[in-house]
Amino acid sequence: MDITRIGSTRDLLGESPVWSAREARLYWVDSLAGLLHRLDPATGVHETVPVPAPVGSFALCEDGSMLLALADGFHRYTGGTVTPVAALDAIHHDLRLNDGKVDRQGRFVAGTMHMNLAAGARPLGGLYRLGAGGRVTKLAEDIATANGPCFSPDGRRFYLADSPRQVIWAFDYDAGDGPPTNRRVLVDLAPFGTAPDGGTVDAEGHLWFALVRSGEIGRFDPAGRLVRRFRMPVSHPTSLNFGGPALDVLYVTSISRSHRLTAPEPEGGGLFAITGLGVTGIAEPLARV
Repeated sequence: MDITRIGSTRDLLGESPVWSAREARLYWVDSLAGLLHRLDPATGVHETVPVPAPVGSFALCEDGSMLLALADGFHRYTGGTVTPVAALDAIHHDLRLNDGKVDRQGRFVAGTMHMNLAAGARPLGGLYRLGAGGRVTKLAEDIATANGPCFSPDGRRFYLADSPRQVIWAFDYDAGDGPPTNRRVLVDLAPFGTAPDGGTVDAEGHLWFALVRSGEIGRFDPAGRLVRRFRMPVSHPTSLNFGGPALDVLYVTSISRSHRLTAPEPEGGGLFAITGLGVTGIAEPLARV
């Protein structure tokens, strides 16, 4: 296994790496600075464009546009122009959309972050799905900070982390219009002294999560057992996804300075590529919204 820093970017809060198979490019965002990055790993050409901040996550679309999960709802980004698609109804002033991922049916699923959550208070966050025609469906509630949404290879299981609670949940996922069901704790990371952030699933159905408070990456089998764990060269890795032509490179984003965490090392906020893992990922679906 080899971990290499790619380029010299130093994001405040790097998030949401997505590999575009049709472009052979890697996209990711600096959530707090409002920057969208695009990298050609073959040539090293790196482009950056501004987007509204904070941006929780984004999705690549079949029509070449992008969907952005912004504070107040879902927006479309095309050629430098951002247009609203769907707002979240009655959103609380301490809530904003956060991490999201496209399901196997081409719908964008994203959860919220409840900022300034007082100790002992009930989280007001939820999970939302943007479907055809800009229709938004609320799928779940009682979420503090939604992170790492991802799907099993067959799309029948959905995984979601709640970082303040230090857990990764598993759900049974309805390919139709119904909400996910049978929510249960798959992984409890409190005994490990860390919290889950971004996540993805490999071709074997195992989960990979950035362990943001311990500077590590963890791999879990479908039963939730920790089967691999290794340290990153930065204190706060945030999200990860497989990319490269063979989907065998794990790209990892990180924090230099967020609202809660600050990296002591100069590499904090950098982008990293991990090779030699011996596994491959699954191509992320394009949104059809």
